[in-house]
Amino acid sequence: MLTLFEKLDKKELKELLVKNWMTHDGMWFLNAYLSLGIKTANKLNKSAIKSLAQIESARIQKALGKKNEVIDTFEKLKQFIDDSFSIVKGDFMNFEYSFPQENLMHWKMHKCFAYEGMKRIGVADQYECGVLYRVKCWLNALKLDFKIEPRIRRCLVASGQKCEGNVKFFFK
Repeated sequence: MLTLFEKLDKKELKELLVKNWMTHDGMWFLNAYLSLGIKTANKLNKSAIKSLAQIESARIQKALGKKNEVIDTFEKLKQFIDDSFSIVKGDFMNFEYSFPQENLMHWKMHKCFAYEGMKRIGVADQYECGVLYRVKCWLNALKLDFKIEPRIRRCLVASGQKCEGNVKFFFK
């Protein structure tokens, strides 16, 4: 008899693992909020994301066979981003990104899973965006020079804006 692991194809397995990871992340945030309040939950969430990004970006580089490789061109960066999202982005996340010109990445969140979760627990207007903070922390971990516009702290959707913007990269 086949195990579930043997029955699932790669895409099904990835979706299950990403959903479980994001559910864990959401439940962790919920319990931090209920126990410690929104201010501390936001602070702990960002600290955890920052720590995770260091490990996650290094693991992705290692899996790509590029451990310790410096990302010093836009082409290398685009490949890293494509490879990273190919494994950490679930279909339910409902966002897109593109590279409309040299040294520029554009993102657009169609329906943010994090916002929806924060809305369900009643803190969307106080939530400090962890989704884009994770990407920012990846880029910092890779020691890249970049600027994100608009500058994001609180959830853009909760403040009545579209969750859309650009990351401009500066390579030497």
